[in-house]
Amino acid sequence: MNRTPSDDDRFPTGVPGLDTVLGGGLLRGGVYIVQGTPGAGKTVLANHVSYEHAAAGGKVVYVTLLAESHGRLLAHLRGFEFFRPELVPGSIYYVSAFRLLEEEGLKGLLDLLRREVRSHQASLLVLDGLVAVGELAPSARELKKFIHELQAHAALATCTALLLTNGREGHHPEHTVVDGVIELHDRPRGARDVRELQVRKFRGSDHVRGRHVFRLSRQGLQLFPRLEGLLPEPSRLDTACAPERLQSGCAVLDDMLGGGLPCGSTTVVLGPPGSGKTTLGLQLLSRASAAEPALLFGFYERPPLVLDKSDALGLGLRARVADGSLDILWQPPTENILDELGHRLLEAVRRRGVRRLVVDGVAGFQDAAPDGRASPFFTALTNELRALAVTTLYTAETPRLFDVVEAPIPGMSAVFENLLLLRVVEHAWRPRRSLTISKVRDSAFDPGARELTVEPGRGVVIADGPFDPTRPLTPAAPARPAKRRAPRGKRRS
Repeated sequence: MNRTPSDDDRFPTGVPGLDTVLGGGLLRGGVYIVQGTPGAGKTVLANHVSYEHAAAGGKVVYVTLLAESHGRLLAHLRGFEFFRPELVPGSIYYVSAFRLLEEEGLKGLLDLLRREVRSHQASLLVLDGLVAVGELAPSARELKKFIHELQAHAALATCTALLLTNGREGHHPEHTVVDGVIELHDRPRGARDVRELQVRKFRGSDHVRGRHVFRLSRQGLQLFPRLEGLLPEPSRLDTACAPERLQSGCAVLDDMLGGGLPCGSTTVVLGPPGSGKTTLGLQLLSRASAAEPALLFGFYERPPLVLDKSDALGLGLRARVADGSLDILWQPPTENILDELGHRLLEAVRRRGVRRLVVDGVAGFQDAAPDGRASPFFTALTNELRALAVTTLYTAETPRLFDVVEAPIPGMSAVFENLLLLRVVEHAWRPRRSLTISKVRDSAFDPGARELTVEPGRGVVIADGPFDPTRPLTPAAPARPAKRRAPRGKRRS
């Protein structure tokens, strides 16, 4: 049975997201294989860990068994923010041992590693090129013996070791000796390539299983733990949300809902393009305050456009942004990573203490979701938002323009408590919008359809009576006639 080591037993890597997957970090004095194909990110990962450890006061011995010179290696590292040249060679000591391995074999290499760890009092050892050791080892048994002796010395010196190697996926004889195996993958997914990290083995502690997507950027390696694996249950089982209702910003809708949206609930607004989904969400955000901070997490409309729309509708969101009660986060719907979106959203919610949340565009998450992940991802995300006492409204576009509504996520009814349907009905060549409440969990509500209009200076307006598409629309105020100008060259009488 796995135990949970204390913080003193842990070796934090400092890599965003990796320590979360590892349950707090590697174990001090442990030996770990980091495996992946060329270009998967092994060297970046090892150097990222090395520089973070050295910056925190640790000592690192980095041994290379590759043909690449240290000058070229350091030149490649200069583009990363974690790189600090002042740490070399005082805190990070690079050693080239390829020629020694060829001349003296595994024993000579092992003696070198022991000397360098002892002389530099290293707390982290990186051996970059274990594949070269395996090629020169007389047998698989000798390779396992080499790793076993290195492991004994690492434990005695309380020095954590990372052994980097190329190799195919799967298990290999040397995996049975080490304390853990971390695999890096670079996989095609449709027209794009996605980098993934998987912890195949981790002795002595639990970890978040499965494949987790990461990025290589100027920040180094950024790992985004799979949300449903990280949060199979919400972070807290109780909720700080009182049994009260939040006002939606539309009095008629609040009456239909039985007093407003239940605090901490999740609502999805389904409708075709142009039916008023985003405006309904903005209406909810218009009631943001210091007591109820709000967040708009959107994909398709940049913040300036959102604020311009708010001004035209008279919703006052610009003032809410100015006083700090509303924040707008926008992410272009291009090559997003599903879990990166989820973690960015939850981080903003926790940091600001958000109580009103509008996610404008479920499709932004769906486009980033691999097949089969949308439903478990939204379940984990929704459960966590509910535990944080966040009242959430999602907008979701339906594929049909007129009258027919289709759910975009299979099984979504089990995840979301409240369901509002927006329809566009055509009558006498004129489109008419309607709103129907299909579901409010554990609460009475008015299921009758009402006409919905979006009006300048007022926002969403919902009719008091039942929806009747044959009823004439309220005529608009007639335009004032333009003043007639006198013909040029003639005076008015």
